Amino acid sequence: MPDSPPKSATGLKRIRNALTYSLDGLKAAYRHEAAFRQEVWLAALLIPLALWLPASGTGKALMIASVLLVLIIELLNSAIEAVVDRISPEKHELAKRAKDAGSAAVFVALLNLVLVWALVLLG
Repeated sequence: MPDSPPKSATGLKRIRNALTYSLDGLKAAYRHEAAFRQEVWLAALLIPLALWLPASGTGKALMIASVLLVLIIELLNSAIEAVVDRISPEKHELAKRAKDAGSAAVFVALLNLVLVWALVLLG
């Protein structure tokens, strides 16, 4: 089976294509997903705060990583929801399970954020 056009690119062209697709994904998520927008604004507040707060370098890194993890999981959740909705608009138990699992992953990432920040700051 031949490679898809994006996969056939090599070298710098492949890197440029990957960057373009990634930026397109971020723009689409920001435009179409209210939860992602809220989490981006939360990140815009928390990342500078993590850098400002009196924590060790490792603590700051953990705090920032926990914020970025929420964004990563939200992007994956949005991708799951888009694929499920594309396959069929009908209600189906497996579609519900997939969407609920994605939502649960975001919840766990947010819980992780709170726990990491609490442990670093209250240590």
